[in-house]
Amino acid sequence: MRRPLRQQFPAAFALALTAVTPLCAQTPAAMPAPSPDVERIKEVPAISAVDPATIKAGQILFTDHRDKPSAPENGLIPYLDWQKARPAEAAALAPYPGYKEPDYTVTVNGVTKPRHETLKIYVAEGRFVVPRPPEAIDPASFANLAFVQKMDPAIKHRAVSVADVTPNKDPAAAFAKRPDRPWCEGAGACIESRYDLEGKLPLGVKLANKLEEGSAKKIAEYVSFQSELRVLGPDQNGPLRALTRIDTPVTGGLEQTIFWVNQILRFGKFLAVFQPLPNDPTKTVVTAYMALAIKGDVLDRKAEYARVPVLKNLLPAQVLMGNSSFNTGSSISAGLPVYARNRITAFADAIAKR
Repeated sequence: MRRPLRQQFPAAFALALTAVTPLCAQTPAAMPAPSPDVERIKEVPAISAVDPATIKAGQILFTDHRDKPSAPENGLIPYLDWQKARPAEAAALAPYPGYKEPDYTVTVNGVTKPRHETLKIYVAEGRFVVPRPPEAIDPASFANLAFVQKMDPAIKHRAVSVADVTPNKDPAAAFAKRPDRPWCEGAGACIESRYDLEGKLPLGVKLANKLEEGSAKKIAEYVSFQSELRVLGPDQNGPLRALTRIDTPVTGGLEQTIFWVNQILRFGKFLAVFQPLPNDPTKTVVTAYMALAIKGDVLDRKAEYARVPVLKNLLPAQVLMGNSSFNTGSSISAGLPVYARNRITAFADAIAKR
């Protein structure tokens, strides 16, 4: 039986939900421009294969594991495959140690059934060098609501308490609980964020809601998410060095974990790791990651969307990966690859200003 349009359409908003990394600015801060012969974003197959000493001033190495950018899901990897293929990355960028794909129950037409949810992961990785020693960079200065608010004017944020966190209080969200502690306990900031859809997406929402007139549940023209912001110390040296593959001590890190999103995504994480540049402790090499976990069934709805003419250009994989006619600009609406590049660049600019 064909699913109602109301159930199909929200997957088109997967692009909008890539806003879950509010650490990164919509508009990059000013930074000394690299020399004309320096490529600001240098695409590489693997960042760890490049000697960080060769990174030029103002340059960012970047990869998001896409070797065929025009392929609909190129750059996405199933969660279980991610754990096997890139175990150090999966361990560091999962919401917490031992994280597994969610299991929960759903009720359809009065019948309750167990459900296992599969995830697909997008990971972007950037690396740049700051011409200051690690001791001159204080990750704690970024671990607060004020910094998040300044960094991304398109997303509105407010502080929430541990008791306000959805997985901590809602029995229906118990599958998203952290097993070892409540989310946000001891965090530098606990944040609830709202992003109002931009570009053509609000028009799509209005159209979908019009077609579903009479439905009790309307599609919102915004997305909301909750996250915690934490500073990582030298005690994380082992796993973070295994992740960056740089043979100098980890002096600190900054981590924002998105543990609750209202639709499309299950989790997201922004992680920045600070280390002395090998053979030059007067400089710091920063490795930054963005990871987003997309619900697998969202991407499996290709045939359903193709049958609806008004939605055929909103195929979730196309929108997410920047291959849709609905992609535009240089921010969220441009798709994950463009957005990730711009956000890592913005974070590099913010570090350079401090």
